[in-house]
Amino acid sequence: MSTDSADDIPQQLLQDIERNALALPALPDIAIRVRDAVNGGNCSVGEISRIIATDAALSARLIQVANKFRSDITIEGLEKAVECLGMNRLRDMVINLVMEQLFHAPCEPADKKLRELWEHSLTVAAISHVLAAHFTRLAPEEAMLAGLIHSIGALPLLIRAGDYPELLENETTLELALSKLQAPLGTLLLKAWNFPAELQAVPAQHENLARDSAQTDYVDVVTVANLQSYIGSEHPLAQADWSKVPAFTKLGISPEANLLESKELAAAIREAQHLLAP
Repeated sequence: MSTDSADDIPQQLLQDIERNALALPALPDIAIRVRDAVNGGNCSVGEISRIIATDAALSARLIQVANKFRSDITIEGLEKAVECLGMNRLRDMVINLVMEQLFHAPCEPADKKLRELWEHSLTVAAISHVLAAHFTRLAPEEAMLAGLIHSIGALPLLIRAGDYPELLENETTLELALSKLQAPLGTLLLKAWNFPAELQAVPAQHENLARDSAQTDYVDVVTVANLQSYIGSEHPLAQADWSKVPAFTKLGISPEANLLESKELAAAIREAQHLLAP
């Protein structure tokens, strides 16, 4: 296929989005069941535990996570882990832990790109968790989820990339497609997954460095976390003038700060990464 037709791919996919003709990946069933049960407000610890127990790997990881939260006691059973985490934290952690299942594509080049995006998302998620915990009143686990999904719009594009081999043959074309499509695809996907509005805004808004909302929100957290993740790199965002980014002011952080230079915050970021580690 010619370069011209390759350059047309983003427009083709945008048209598919507008016609609601683009197949979207589904959120894993276990995450939907836990989220719906928790959001319903009437589910007991035992009932939630029985839902989670249908996934042995997830059950084991949640027990590990609960032990990381409560280092003063040893938690051995799933019900104790659920009770320790609490419903809202549990709901967000379940979604956080199953998200990795989605970052796979049928063709190797696209799969490699998705793995790179996943690793970056883990870093942004860990920093977001720490920013929310230390500088805001926002829920740290929901901030972690916001960090994980900040580039989620790449997912349907890269899963479908096998239909457009020329996307993977030309890195410039792929990056162009990602830059044009990540925001609308991310918003569309999170709407399809019934994510709350404050998280739906993250894919489209986190790179809008001039954004200045009335309240400090998850977009602000992810904006700063994403910028922090690029410190020392040649990424274009690392070269931007961070002094003009309102999100830093709203979080009470100097635009010149490097969180990793603080022993306390660097340790907290490593602990947050550890929460998501298998």
